[in-house]
Amino acid sequence: MTYDTVSVIWDTIQERFYNMIQELTDDELSYGVGSATIGYMIRHNAEVEYLFAEWYFGQELPADVEIRTSRGPSGDPNRYTSILDMLELIQHSQHHIRQAMCALAEQEWHVPVKSPMGTITPLQAVGRLLYHTSLHAGQIAFILKHTNPASISAKQQRSAPATLH
Repeated sequence: MTYDTVSVIWDTIQERFYNMIQELTDDELSYGVGSATIGYMIRHNAEVEYLFAEWYFGQELPADVEIRTSRGPSGDPNRYTSILDMLELIQHSQHHIRQAMCALAEQEWHVPVKSPMGTITPLQAVGRLLYHTSLHAGQIAFILKHTNPASISAKQQRSAPATLH
């Protein structure tokens, strides 16, 4: 029952996030504030899903997944410049956490689990993950609005005084 309820909310937020990043270009992945780029945020979001699947749902981290973003953007020298790679990573992390949530027994959703982030229930962990995804979605939207040359140009055109011919 808990998974059925959670999955509806989960799908709504994750679908919106995925649809937003699906519209990005390779170039837009490098937009950012300081070393926090859009590509980094997408990578980080996927890694957090993998970690939460392990910590709170008992789903082992896949052997081919390397956690790179745990020390913050300035601690990650990697550049994420392929939207196809980022979409594939997000699809895989989504599948991984979904499998983990689906496999969790009903009574375990409310049992506190100790992790590197503290002790919370798997249900609370899902709430944190949804908040985390929404936070980064907002940051990405903000960065696109204020650093995308096309967006800035259109904004300047809208705010320019009208001329009469």
